[in-house]
Amino acid sequence: MPEELGRRTFLKTSAAAAALAAPAVHNARGAGDRINVGWIGSGTRGYHCLEQLYKGNKDKIVVTHICDTFTGNLAKGKDRVQTMGANTPSTHNDYRDILANREVDAVFIMTPEHLHHSMMLAALKAGKHVYVEKPLAHTIEEGAELVKAAKKAGRIVQVGTQNRSSALYRRAKEMVEQGLIGDCHYVRAFWYRNSAGDNPAWRYKIPPDANERNSDWEKFLGPAPKRAFDLRRYYQWRLYWDYSGGISTDLLVHQTDITNFVMGKTLPSSCMASGGIYRWTGADDDRDVPDTLSAIYDYPDRFHINYSCYFGNDHYGYGEQFLGNEGTIEVLNRQDLHYTPQLLRGAAPEAVKARKEVHLNGPKDFGEPDGLVTHIRNFIESIRGAQKPVAPVEAGQQAAISGHMATLSLKNGKKVVWDAKTEKLRYV
Repeated sequence: MPEELGRRTFLKTSAAAAALAAPAVHNARGAGDRINVGWIGSGTRGYHCLEQLYKGNKDKIVVTHICDTFTGNLAKGKDRVQTMGANTPSTHNDYRDILANREVDAVFIMTPEHLHHSMMLAALKAGKHVYVEKPLAHTIEEGAELVKAAKKAGRIVQVGTQNRSSALYRRAKEMVEQGLIGDCHYVRAFWYRNSAGDNPAWRYKIPPDANERNSDWEKFLGPAPKRAFDLRRYYQWRLYWDYSGGISTDLLVHQTDITNFVMGKTLPSSCMASGGIYRWTGADDDRDVPDTLSAIYDYPDRFHINYSCYFGNDHYGYGEQFLGNEGTIEVLNRQDLHYTPQLLRGAAPEAVKARKEVHLNGPKDFGEPDGLVTHIRNFIESIRGAQKPVAPVEAGQQAAISGHMATLSLKNGKKVVWDAKTEKLRYV
């Protein structure tokens, strides 16, 4: 049994835990070179991530190109680069213009998930390194194709499951590996949200000036089914199956992915999911994706994830609970880690009784509100040859498969089984 590690020891090892071994990278940049970045998608998420890019890498990158299909987002992205980067990027509404520029080293794909596949394939073919938001792709088959393409291209790929770069989750992984919770067969993960009746989840405010002339509908649709211009679908795309997996691929994948990371897992063997549209069901509601979802995952080595998400009550917030036979680790709201030994009403072994409770806070103890800045920095440093991606394309596909399994189980009302040998799904 490993010795008890207290709060001070945890803090002392934080820098070492975050360090990643340097890989052999094709076309790695020199220490003094700045990486030319093309930015694809400067909406709400893209704009936020653009700011985080500068916070962690301002002297290592130059954002040379911005792309968005809404002129309002394009102007905002350009302004942000001018303010934070002190240069004026070229602006485009077609991402292929960026890929055609041989001076661009890397692209960030911050678009709706149904566009990830075509954009990333084209970026890899053009020889670019790629940071792509989660999920990796809109279907399991698309993701598998991207894994093959990334291997063939030999470029750095980072998937936006940024919890893997969080100091709190990296510490949780260390604690599990040190045996502080003993054998662990069960994880409870949850993400609860709520909002007022006049502000439903993912019903983002549509810009008052948005119209068919300044919102390129055809480029937004891409490979999705053709239909007439629809402001709701364009600006609130997370609510429709054509462009999003909803809870399964927008939220759940973060939590199955970080469970895999902390516990050393890869893919579940089965998933059974249920849920539906239970809130905000007015006469004009046209949503596809649920606001309520539960999913049960079994893994082949006696391991289980119990997942739940509801958009009607945020009292318990967001988190994962790793329930080991000798202790519990909770990471809550990406802010706090709690470790508690399992005392068995006083009947636990003396080694377990001797362990102390631990509480770590991300902003206070690590100067980190979440893992995003570190995650983007890891991508940049991987291009420079100093680190390895913590969320490579293979891990991104594993996370996405878990999400797609939940979606498919929900849609079909059946249990989904994953065959690791054939890499195919079947229903039972």
